[in-house]
Amino acid sequence: MSGASRRTIRFNDKGRRFNARVAGLALRDGHLLIHRAVHEPFWTIPGGTAELGEDSRATLVREMHEELGVAAAVGRLVFLVENFFNFEGSSWHEFGWYYLMDLPDAFPFSTDGRIVHEVVDGKNRLEFKWVPATRESLAALPLPPVFLADRIETLPDATEHIAWDDGKL
Repeated sequence: MSGASRRTIRFNDKGRRFNARVAGLALRDGHLLIHRAVHEPFWTIPGGTAELGEDSRATLVREMHEELGVAAAVGRLVFLVENFFNFEGSSWHEFGWYYLMDLPDAFPFSTDGRIVHEVVDGKNRLEFKWVPATRESLAALPLPPVFLADRIETLPDATEHIAWDDGKL
């Protein structure tokens, strides 16, 4: 689809926003790939907003091709998250699909915390880096949703549904 004909599954309603987000947990040698828009103070798991008529696996493949320039292999669905949070003056309600994913070996990897990839995506400049996939490492970062820090070392064997509300921390 061309950019003009895309219909993302996101809408606004009187200061509230809804978003259908798909993200990929890329793990390599005990590290997790994270990213951020450089103007934002937090990191997230790479992914993006689903488009109308697009299944969640296809969303992740498309987003990784757009952001990383590689073909990601999408694995099993780990978390289905109902995420409630406040951002930029709006209350958000987000459905999130979190899949395991493998990236090609050629995708840059570093254990020293440096930025391994940068891309301009729309109006945002994104940067990516690998961090240790440990509770301690993730808890030290601003990385929403924050439950991921507690779960990264013991990912569930079956898909887990989580309702998470940052306002109830």
